[in-house]
This record gives sequence, C-alpha cells and structure tokens, in this order.
Amino acid sequence: MLIKLAAKSLMQRRVSALLTVMMIAVSVFVLLSVEMIRYQAKDSFGKTVSGVDLLVGARTGQLNLLLHSVFQIGYATNNISWQSYQTIAKHSKVAWTIPISMGDSHRGYRVMGTTQDMFNFFSYGEEKSLNFAQGDAFNTLYDAVIGADAARKLNYKVGDKIVLSHGIAKTSFSQHNDKPFTISGILDATGTPMDKNVFVSLQAIEAIHINWQQGVKLPPSISSSEDVLIPDSVTAVMVGLKSKFATFDLQRLINQFPQEPLTAILPAATLMTLWQILGNVEQILLLISILVLAGALLGMSNMLLVSMRERQHEIAILRVLGASPWVILTLIQLEAILLVITGVLIALLGLWATVHVFRDYIISEYGLFINGQVFSSNMLLAMASIFLASFIVAMIPALSAYRRSLYANLH
Repeated sequence: MLIKLAAKSLMQRRVSALLTVMMIAVSVFVLLSVEMIRYQAKDSFGKTVSGVDLLVGARTGQLNLLLHSVFQIGYATNNISWQSYQTIAKHSKVAWTIPISMGDSHRGYRVMGTTQDMFNFFSYGEEKSLNFAQGDAFNTLYDAVIGADAARKLNYKVGDKIVLSHGIAKTSFSQHNDKPFTISGILDATGTPMDKNVFVSLQAIEAIHINWQQGVKLPPSISSSEDVLIPDSVTAVMVGLKSKFATFDLQRLINQFPQEPLTAILPAATLMTLWQILGNVEQILLLISILVLAGALLGMSNMLLVSMRERQHEIAILRVLGASPWVILTLIQLEAILLVITGVLIALLGLWATVHVFRDYIISEYGLFINGQVFSSNMLLAMASIFLASFIVAMIPALSAYRRSLYANLH
C-alpha cells in the first residue's frame, strides 16, 4: 500500500519527479561508465601480452617502448640493428624471439613485419596463442595475415588483394601498389591491439622498400631477389627465456649491450608502472563522477524537501487516517528509492546500449576491449553504494516530514 501511495504521490508531481529521475540517470550513467572503463581498460591492457619475458628496443623510455611495440601507440625513437638482434636471438638463455618491424600501414591499420614465430610463440590473456579463424600464416613473400577487427571493418576474406602504404598515417599518398599482397589468413579475435594489425614477413617489408629512399620511390635499379631481402634493422624484439631465473641477468646484459644502446623491459612490470602513473587520473575521474552523483542526490533531496510545504495537508490527512510519523518517514524514503531505482535502471539501459553501439569503435580506435558485460563485482558494489547514499540523503526530507507529522493538523 505504501509503495502504491508513494508512486501516486510522485505521479502528482510528475514533471519535477521526471527531471529528478533524469538527473539521477545521467549522474549514475557517468559514474558506472567511468567504473566500467577503468576496470575493463586495466583488464584489457593487462591481457594484451603474456608469456613474453623481455621486450627489447633501441634506447628509450620503458613506457614508450611498451606503447609503440605492443599497443601501437606512438613511434619508435630508433631501430635495433639486425646484427644485434641475431646476437640476442643466439644467446644461450634465449628460447625464442619474435622480431617486429613497424612503419607501414593499410587503410589506417598498422602493418607489422615479423616471422612465423609470432604465430608460434606470442600469447595473450591467460597464455592464449594466436589462432586462425580462416586460412593460415604467410607462406610466400607477398602473403599477409590480417587481424579480426581489421578484417571485419574492411570486409576482407582469404584470397583478397591488398596494397600497403608507406608510413602510418590514415591517409597516405605513398602506396606500394607495384607489390600487392594476398591475404593468406585471418586471425581469431583476441580483444587486443593484435586485432587491428596486418602481418607480413620481414622479407616482404624489405621487398616493398627496394628502390625507396626517405619515403620516395626511386626508378628501378635492383631486383627483389631473396638474397637482398635481409633486414638491416627491426623495431623491437619480444624474447622468451628458457628459465625465468635468467630474466634479470639477460636484462642487465642487454641494457649494457656494447654494440649499440638498447633497452630491455619486463612487460608486466612496465604495465604496473603505467597503471601507477594513471592511478591519479583514475581517482580524479572517479571523484568527479561521485561529485556529479552527489549533486543529483542532493537535488532529489531538495525536491522532496520543497514538496513538504505543499504536502502539509496530505500529511495531516494521513495522520487522521491513523498513519504514524514513522509511516510518513517510510513513505518519503520509498519515494526517494523509487526515484533512484528508476534512474539507475535508465542509466543501466543507456550504458548497455552505448557499449554495444560503440564497442567496435572503441576497439578500433583505442585498442580497448570492452566485453559488453555491464554487471561485475565492481559495478554491483558501485550500485550498492548509490542506494546507500540515496538512503542517507533522503533522510533529510524524511526527517522533516517526520517532525511535521508530529504536529500535523487540519485547518
């Protein structure tokens, strides 16, 4: 009966109640969005690379090396010479290596030159390997493997021809159209930046740059035979060790490499550093969201408090009918709960729709995998906190109604 009475009371003030609900919905939407992105971004970044003991690049900052070689964010300051790469690969403590070469693109998607070892040893998440949804790895010089997101966005299938572009800009006027590639395989979705890559062999990277100098194509003067396709350098190297105990020894050896200045980092440790740096930003975003929610809840409290003057007659009638002051207090709390529940439901529906509409865009543009699952332990905790806060804030008008009802009378 009290719930019905609370609902009808709100319907009598439907305009102010609707505005309050929308204010709560927007604030809850902001808070839950920040919480979801904060949680899933950390989870997505953490699962991008696993099983790689060391990541080696030219001398640079640890975060810069991680971002440009794993997340394809930013640029390499320099390359590693092929001779240095071979020295590292032949070290007795090294089990496998994955050299990568960056610098070209295809319709806005980065091209990664690598070897077959990328598909044999690279892992992500809980030690998951790269698997093929269609086709297989590159077998000939001008074969290419394409990530799941790039294949879906560009509507490619095995056997299609593609042309690579010089540089990594989305729009390029330097096309390698004299050497088209054939898609030999399409990878399964991983929820990592690998979904946005186009993979070709290191020899293919060398072949398409024959007769190119400083981004300009020169007249043909040399044939693209296999004996001239040995790379001069690579952008970075992923290293797997025979024993984890050798990690710090080899890292120190590479950081003191005599041939050229190199940097070796532990991907997992560098990711932790990245999240420590971003921790303050996370807290600021969370604080802003909480303040927005607090404003909405205080607005709801103010709306209920202002309505007390208009409802003195209503409260007096309820008292005459036998309602105790505690019943009046409960009625006001129920009105607040109905407003908050409606606002939260609208926010959850909006969040679910937004995630499913923009999920592909977020993955494509930012490499951030959002799984679309709105409910998680963090989200449930956040919603429980919202209801607790609304209960506390609603006590202001509820206590005011309680005191008024003690002395309510009909005039």
